[in-house]
Amino acid sequence: MSSVALLTIALLASISLAWALGASSTSPPLAPAVGARALTVMRAALLVGVLAAAGAILQGGSVSETVGNDLILGTSLTPLAVAVGLLTAAGFIAIGVATSYPIPAAFATTGAIIGVGLALGGDPATETYRELAIFWVLVPPTGASIAYLTASILRREDVPDTLAIPLLGGLVGIVIANVTLEVLPAASGTRPTIANMASQSLGSAPTIVGSYDLIMATTSLVCGLGVFLVLRRQTRQSIDVAVQQFLIALGGLVAFSSGGSQVGLAIGPLGVLAGELTLLTARNVVLVGAVGLLVGGWTGAPRIIQAVANEYSQLGTRRSIAALVPAFVITQTGILLGFPISLNNIIISSVIGSGLVVGTEGVSVRKITITAAAWLSALLGSCLIGYVGLDFASTLI
Repeated sequence: MSSVALLTIALLASISLAWALGASSTSPPLAPAVGARALTVMRAALLVGVLAAAGAILQGGSVSETVGNDLILGTSLTPLAVAVGLLTAAGFIAIGVATSYPIPAAFATTGAIIGVGLALGGDPATETYRELAIFWVLVPPTGASIAYLTASILRREDVPDTLAIPLLGGLVGIVIANVTLEVLPAASGTRPTIANMASQSLGSAPTIVGSYDLIMATTSLVCGLGVFLVLRRQTRQSIDVAVQQFLIALGGLVAFSSGGSQVGLAIGPLGVLAGELTLLTARNVVLVGAVGLLVGGWTGAPRIIQAVANEYSQLGTRRSIAALVPAFVITQTGILLGFPISLNNIIISSVIGSGLVVGTEGVSVRKITITAAAWLSALLGSCLIGYVGLDFASTLI
């Protein structure tokens, strides 16, 4: 088979995985707003597609680099390896959808790429695996703990919604000031963030921790204060409207963040091949992933949103907010570190944490155990199938 044909297959595999991720992994964040009747299903799907695509363009670089270049040492992925790896990951995600046990896309894709890389004769990137393992293991307890704490605060009678909701919004505003947005100007070696841009514009300032200076801290606090004041005013006018608007905003932020994280799974391996076709430039690879997420959100997300909305509605709007806050923070942390992470992993642990605030009756230990086993099986199984699959495909071509 010609190299052009193999590159075309790899490109189609990347597009297919991006579509699947847009339809499934990026759609749950706006389901709570649908369950609360703050958005219609179709409007939520429209927002999912647009926001996930925007996240892919503005934040997709770091995770793409890790998935494409840092999982295997001593060799580079070939077009055939990329095709086999991405198709293997897509297959595992499809199995998760069919069995109603959501398979983390990050686990399936990471395992598949490691498998095909080892089959090519590459060496395992042991240090990267160790860092990923620590991060993945910490995600469930961290997400559940933050969600539980947030839900507990929102349920306290001595903390009125007119204060609790604005305070949460203020914390989210501080995080927003420090998220990476690749469209912003940044000096070499620094991250393009709102806080960093303000620091560079205003000049040098005393540092607080590492390279984080006083101007960056002040900018972050100003952003947080701005969000706090807006929500404070809205809650005084109508608490119900303010809660719904905050729920929509949080869902949109998580959808945006998931686009920045999930696109790396689909285009990271393909980015290694950038330049081998005239139109396959690094920029176009990102656009391929963004378009895949966009179309997936518009065409596949409505069914997922409708299904998940029924589960989220049982939590109520406030516990849904409690689940989305850690989802946003943890996803942005993964993007900052360049670690592939599954939104399903974050959302499920956060939902469990917010649900525990009313007791353990609704928590199924059996379901959690089976889900955890399925996630581990996806990581190891995709690695094995990727390895065997590339060897088999190589004998046919």
